Amino acid sequence: MGAVGLLHQDESLDLDPLLRARVLEGCLGRRPARIPVPEWAAPYDAETARLDALLADLGEPEWDMPVKLIWAGGTRELTLCGVLAHLGSVDGVVATALGLDDPLGPGAPRTRLERTELAGERCRRHTHAFVRNKWRTQTRDIVRTLSFAGSATGGLPVDFADAVVPMRDALIDRAFECWIHAEDIAQALDYPEYGPPAAPHLNRMIDLAARMLPTALAALRQAGLAESTAKLVRAGTPGRTLDLHVEGSGGGHWYISLDSPGAIGTPEAVVAEIAVDQLDFCQLAAGHIAPGRIAAGRDGDSAAIRDVLHATASLSRL
Repeated sequence: MGAVGLLHQDESLDLDPLLRARVLEGCLGRRPARIPVPEWAAPYDAETARLDALLADLGEPEWDMPVKLIWAGGTRELTLCGVLAHLGSVDGVVATALGLDDPLGPGAPRTRLERTELAGERCRRHTHAFVRNKWRTQTRDIVRTLSFAGSATGGLPVDFADAVVPMRDALIDRAFECWIHAEDIAQALDYPEYGPPAAPHLNRMIDLAARMLPTALAALRQAGLAESTAKLVRAGTPGRTLDLHVEGSGGGHWYISLDSPGAIGTPEAVVAEIAVDQLDFCQLAAGHIAPGRIAAGRDGDSAAIRDVLHATASLSRL
């Protein structure tokens, strides 16, 4: 061995397989995408891409595997292909709000249930590859359209028949459902743990659920299902408040108005507190955990706590 060999041991000429990933990560960090995705659309972009990656390696028989969907109002079993058709049919409401074609065609119904039924019928008439490509193309078209249009589209109304919500909230809602149903699919396939969304994306999903709770509480009372009694509070003024502490990297603190959707939740008016893990909270909001079975720290008004947990579960749907 010569002097050079003593100073430098022989090494393979093959590049470190992780080098490309590190170089790409560095480049993207220094040079953001020329046409960036709006921040509120990033969770949808990420979750649809994650599900697409899960679907990439499926064999033909796996597309017909039964997948059990669970929500607070019931359960339903669809084929894996049917779950994807369901996701695409509801995403289609977002697509039409952006001026894109409805995947179910002109004059299609607006409710989630009716759209799911129609999508299921069409799913049975097409190949699995067709259904996957249709879903994938639509998700990319939605993200691309939002990227070109910019953040100004955040306030665009999206009519889901049971509620009209701004585009920024609709995209977070669709990202959440994509993640939950991807986990349903992974469980049906006995796939290793699918894993939660990135912490900033999870935070946006939890924030949306927390902001929906005062309205969900009011609906619970209207249906005669609440234990606590609301106090009369003028809109825009502080009212009784629940401190919701969601633990984890995607969590945080939310002050939930207990008396009215129009009242303001404040730290000074807290009468009850709940501390819950971020994934448990999301599973509750998805209807996968019953309100009475969730592991949560509780302090203060027990009736208000019970109602908030039940209101969270009531956010779930097919």
